[in-house]
Amino acid sequence: MRISTPLLLGVALLATPAIAQNAPAKDNHVVKDTHTVNDGGARRGANSFTQNQAREHIAKSGFANVSALSKDAHGVWRGTATKAGRTVHVGLDFKGNVTTAK
Repeated sequence: MRISTPLLLGVALLATPAIAQNAPAKDNHVVKDTHTVNDGGARRGANSFTQNQAREHIAKSGFANVSALSKDAHGVWRGTATKAGRTVHVGLDFKGNVTTAK
């Protein structure tokens, strides 16, 4: 009985145990569960928040009187809001980071 080389090679490859990749899992959450303010600045990226969702997220981060927001060229929602009696410029990036500027 003659066994062809490609067939023998195929059987050998299937019988070889798979080598697992033990890379650590990445923490790649798009939207933060907690409402973080000033988390290292707004990050550029395609933002899937609607304007209403962005306003709600900013409000849940401790801001009041959140203005109408507009999305800038980098995908960050921008507007104004008040906190501790001060009006500040706010931004919300695609990860849910809320940033402020005076």
